Amino acid sequence: MPDTLAAPAQAETLIKKSRFIACVEPATDRSMAVARVAELRAQHPQAAHVCWALLAGGQSAANDDGEPGGTAGRPMLEVLRHQGLEQVLATVVRYFGGVKLGAGGLVRAYGDAVSQALQGAPRVALVRRVALAAAVPYALEGVLRRELAAAGIEIELAEHGSLALLHWQAPEDQVAALRQRLTDATQGRIDWRNTDQ
Repeated sequence: MPDTLAAPAQAETLIKKSRFIACVEPATDRSMAVARVAELRAQHPQAAHVCWALLAGGQSAANDDGEPGGTAGRPMLEVLRHQGLEQVLATVVRYFGGVKLGAGGLVRAYGDAVSQALQGAPRVALVRRVALAAAVPYALEGVLRRELAAAGIEIELAEHGSLALLHWQAPEDQVAALRQRLTDATQGRIDWRNTDQ
Protein backbone atom coordinates (compact mmCIF):
# COMPACT_ATOMS: atom_id res chain seq x y z
CA MET A 1 0.00 0.00 0.00
CA PRO A 2 1.39 3.45 -0.86
CA ASP A 3 2.28 6.15 1.63
CA THR A 4 1.10 9.72 1.78
CA LEU A 5 2.44 12.66 3.74
CA ALA A 6 1.35 13.47 7.26
CA ALA A 7 2.34 17.14 6.92
CA PRO A 8 3.92 19.53 4.42
CA ALA A 9 7.69 19.78 4.10
CA GLN A 10 9.87 22.30 2.27
CA ALA A 11 13.42 22.64 0.97
CA GLU A 12 15.24 25.45 -0.81
CA THR A 13 18.22 25.17 -3.17
CA LEU A 14 20.30 27.58 -5.21
CA ILE A 15 21.48 26.34 -8.61
CA LYS A 16 23.48 28.71 -10.85
CA LYS A 17 21.90 31.75 -9.22
CA SER A 18 18.33 30.41 -9.61
CA ARG A 19 16.43 29.86 -6.37
CA PHE A 20 14.23 26.74 -6.19
CA ILE A 21 11.71 26.51 -3.32
CA ALA A 22 10.18 23.03 -3.21
CA CYS A 23 7.20 22.01 -1.11
CA VAL A 24 5.55 18.60 -0.80
CA GLU A 25 2.20 18.20 0.93
CA PRO A 26 -0.88 16.00 1.13
CA ALA A 27 -3.49 16.67 -1.58
CA THR A 28 -6.39 14.45 -2.55
CA ASP A 29 -7.53 15.97 -5.85
CA ARG A 30 -6.78 18.41 -8.66
CA SER A 31 -8.97 21.23 -7.33
CA MET A 32 -6.99 21.21 -4.08
CA ALA A 33 -3.73 21.29 -6.07
CA VAL A 34 -4.85 24.17 -8.31
CA ALA A 35 -5.96 26.19 -5.26
CA ARG A 36 -2.60 25.62 -3.55
CA VAL A 37 -0.67 26.65 -6.70
CA ALA A 38 -2.77 29.84 -6.89
CA GLU A 39 -1.80 30.60 -3.26
CA LEU A 40 1.87 30.13 -4.10
CA ARG A 41 1.60 32.45 -7.13
CA ALA A 42 0.09 35.10 -4.84
CA GLN A 43 2.84 34.59 -2.22
CA HIS A 44 5.62 34.73 -4.85
CA PRO A 45 4.52 37.33 -7.44
CA GLN A 46 8.13 37.88 -8.64
CA ALA A 47 8.80 34.16 -9.27
CA ALA A 48 9.48 33.16 -12.87
CA HIS A 49 7.72 29.78 -12.56
CA VAL A 50 5.49 27.85 -10.15
CA CYS A 51 5.69 24.27 -11.42
CA TRP A 52 3.77 21.43 -9.87
CA ALA A 53 2.99 17.72 -9.93
CA LEU A 54 0.07 15.91 -8.33
CA LEU A 55 0.00 12.16 -7.77
CA ALA A 56 -3.59 11.33 -6.86
CA GLY A 57 -4.91 8.37 -8.83
CA GLY A 58 -7.01 9.41 -11.82
CA GLN A 59 -6.49 13.10 -11.01
CA SER A 60 -2.70 13.05 -11.34
CA ALA A 61 -1.19 15.92 -13.33
CA ALA A 62 2.07 17.72 -14.08
CA ASN A 63 2.52 21.36 -15.08
CA ASP A 64 5.72 23.00 -16.40
CA ASP A 65 4.39 26.59 -16.03
CA GLY A 66 6.36 27.99 -18.95
CA GLU A 67 9.52 25.89 -18.57
CA PRO A 68 10.36 23.83 -21.69
CA GLY A 69 7.93 20.91 -22.06
CA GLY A 70 8.66 17.93 -19.84
CA THR A 71 11.52 19.59 -17.90
CA ALA A 72 9.72 20.43 -14.65
CA GLY A 73 6.34 18.84 -13.89
CA ARG A 74 7.11 15.40 -15.28
CA PRO A 75 10.42 14.92 -13.40
CA MET A 76 8.67 16.07 -10.22
CA LEU A 77 5.89 13.52 -10.80
CA GLU A 78 8.44 10.77 -11.40
CA VAL A 79 10.10 11.49 -8.04
CA LEU A 80 6.72 11.08 -6.30
CA ARG A 81 6.08 7.80 -8.15
CA HIS A 82 9.57 6.49 -7.41
CA GLN A 83 9.07 7.24 -3.70
CA GLY A 84 5.84 5.17 -3.65
CA LEU A 85 3.63 8.10 -2.69
CA GLU A 86 -0.05 8.80 -3.40
CA GLN A 87 -2.28 11.83 -2.76
CA VAL A 88 0.73 14.17 -2.71
CA LEU A 89 1.29 17.56 -4.35
CA ALA A 90 4.81 18.73 -5.15
CA THR A 91 5.38 22.38 -6.04
CA VAL A 92 8.56 24.21 -6.97
CA VAL A 93 8.72 28.00 -7.08
CA ARG A 94 11.65 29.19 -9.23
CA TYR A 95 13.23 32.60 -9.10
CA PHE A 96 15.33 32.87 -12.27
CA GLY A 97 18.91 33.88 -11.58
CA GLY A 98 19.90 34.82 -15.13
CA VAL A 99 21.76 31.62 -16.06
CA LYS A 100 19.98 29.12 -18.32
CA LEU A 101 20.26 25.52 -17.13
CA GLY A 102 19.37 23.68 -20.35
CA ALA A 103 16.79 20.88 -20.55
CA GLY A 104 18.90 18.32 -18.68
CA GLY A 105 19.79 20.83 -15.99
CA LEU A 106 16.15 21.75 -15.48
CA VAL A 107 15.10 18.09 -15.20
CA ARG A 108 17.78 17.51 -12.54
CA ALA A 109 17.04 20.78 -10.71
CA TYR A 110 13.28 20.18 -10.39
CA GLY A 111 13.65 16.49 -9.55
CA ASP A 112 16.37 17.17 -6.96
CA ALA A 113 14.36 19.99 -5.37
CA VAL A 114 11.40 17.66 -4.77
CA SER A 115 13.69 14.87 -3.51
CA GLN A 116 15.22 17.25 -0.97
CA ALA A 117 11.80 18.37 0.27
CA LEU A 118 10.75 14.72 0.65
CA GLN A 119 13.77 13.98 2.87
CA GLY A 120 12.18 15.90 5.72
CA ALA A 121 8.59 14.92 5.02
CA PRO A 122 6.75 12.77 7.60
CA ARG A 123 5.09 9.79 5.90
CA VAL A 124 2.06 7.72 6.88
CA ALA A 125 0.48 4.67 5.31
CA LEU A 126 -2.41 5.65 3.07
CA VAL A 127 -5.58 4.04 4.39
CA ARG A 128 -8.38 3.84 1.86
CA ARG A 129 -11.74 4.64 3.42
CA VAL A 130 -15.22 3.55 2.34
CA ALA A 131 -18.38 5.58 2.90
CA LEU A 132 -21.12 3.59 4.67
CA ALA A 133 -24.67 4.33 5.76
CA ALA A 134 -27.27 2.35 7.68
CA ALA A 135 -30.72 2.91 9.14
CA VAL A 136 -32.02 1.43 12.39
CA PRO A 137 -35.14 1.85 14.51
CA TYR A 138 -34.71 4.61 17.11
CA ALA A 139 -34.50 2.01 19.91
CA LEU A 140 -31.24 0.72 18.32
CA GLU A 141 -29.62 4.06 17.48
CA GLY A 142 -27.70 4.09 20.77
CA VAL A 143 -26.44 0.55 20.12
CA LEU A 144 -25.22 1.54 16.66
CA ARG A 145 -23.53 4.69 17.97
CA ARG A 146 -21.77 2.76 20.77
CA GLU A 147 -20.51 0.07 18.40
CA LEU A 148 -19.16 2.67 15.98
CA ALA A 149 -17.48 4.58 18.82
CA ALA A 150 -15.94 1.33 20.12
CA ALA A 151 -14.51 0.75 16.62
CA GLY A 152 -13.00 4.25 16.66
CA ILE A 153 -15.33 5.51 13.93
CA GLU A 154 -16.82 8.98 13.93
CA ILE A 155 -20.35 9.54 12.63
CA GLU A 156 -20.35 12.16 9.87
CA LEU A 157 -24.10 12.70 9.51
CA ALA A 158 -27.25 11.58 11.33
CA GLU A 159 -30.69 11.93 9.77
CA HIS A 160 -33.88 11.30 11.66
CA GLY A 161 -37.03 10.34 9.77
CA SER A 162 -39.04 7.18 10.28
CA LEU A 163 -35.67 5.56 11.12
CA ALA A 164 -32.33 6.84 12.39
CA LEU A 165 -29.98 7.00 9.38
CA LEU A 166 -26.27 7.32 10.15
CA HIS A 167 -23.39 7.98 7.73
CA TRP A 168 -19.69 7.30 8.40
CA GLN A 169 -16.45 6.16 6.80
CA ALA A 170 -14.40 3.11 7.69
CA PRO A 171 -11.02 1.75 6.59
CA GLU A 172 -11.56 -0.44 3.53
CA ASP A 173 -9.91 -3.49 5.10
CA GLN A 174 -12.28 -3.36 8.11
CA VAL A 175 -15.61 -2.98 6.28
CA ALA A 176 -16.64 -6.68 6.15
CA ALA A 177 -15.94 -7.29 9.86
CA LEU A 178 -17.62 -4.02 10.84
CA ARG A 179 -20.75 -4.81 8.84
CA GLN A 180 -20.99 -8.21 10.55
CA ARG A 181 -20.39 -6.69 13.99
CA LEU A 182 -23.14 -4.10 13.48
CA THR A 183 -25.58 -6.64 12.05
CA ASP A 184 -25.01 -8.86 15.10
CA ALA A 185 -25.29 -5.96 17.57
CA THR A 186 -28.64 -4.88 16.09
CA GLN A 187 -29.90 -8.48 15.82
CA GLY A 188 -30.20 -8.11 12.05
CA ARG A 189 -32.46 -5.05 12.26
CA ILE A 190 -29.95 -2.81 10.50
CA ASP A 191 -30.85 -1.59 7.01
CA TRP A 192 -27.69 -0.99 4.98
CA ARG A 193 -28.04 1.87 2.52
CA ASN A 194 -26.21 3.07 -0.55
CA THR A 195 -24.14 6.07 0.44
CA ASP A 196 -25.95 8.26 -2.13
CA GLN A 197 -29.31 7.75 -0.39
